[in-house]
Amino acid sequence: MPEDASVTARVRQLPSGSATALRLNPREYADDYFAVLQAALRGPGAEAGSHTIYVSVTNPAALVWSIAQALDVPAERLSFVDAISHTMMSYRDPLPNATYVESPRMLETIMLRIEYLLRRHPATRPIVVIDSVNALAIHNPKELLSEFFHILVNNLKSRQVILLLMIVSEDTASDLDQLVGLVVDETVDVVRPRG
Repeated sequence: MPEDASVTARVRQLPSGSATALRLNPREYADDYFAVLQAALRGPGAEAGSHTIYVSVTNPAALVWSIAQALDVPAERLSFVDAISHTMMSYRDPLPNATYVESPRMLETIMLRIEYLLRRHPATRPIVVIDSVNALAIHNPKELLSEFFHILVNNLKSRQVILLLMIVSEDTASDLDQLVGLVVDETVDVVRPRG
């Protein structure tokens, strides 16, 4: 699949300390997900001095790592907070560049692991990607999730981290879109050329 230049270009333009929601179309989820992953890892994640922390809530770190390897992403530029492998019972072979959380319900632990990885991998251009706001919403009450995002976003912005939140939605008036809209700087629809 050719690289989607428009999504990659948009993600590359994001300033440090920004929080962006990337809205994926549910009917094109696999293609949109790949476009966002490619944009994050080949955009700011490929710049000198960058390090990407990928928080997996939908897809296990092992799957994302296999895609990253296919994109020639160096291991030292990518680490994971995996909050889904235990739940999916696919925790057989832990990755050396991953830290594992038992459940997507452990929001405080997820924040602490992100903090740990930011300190462990100091970067001039740190990036945090959360692969599914929707999955976090399935596992957590709305009030708790809202508090989590407010604390996380404020902390990451103060440290000049680029935050990318993936959300699957067709309806911009949904409760989840409104919750995310309160904490991000902008929401970008992942619109790719269809052909």
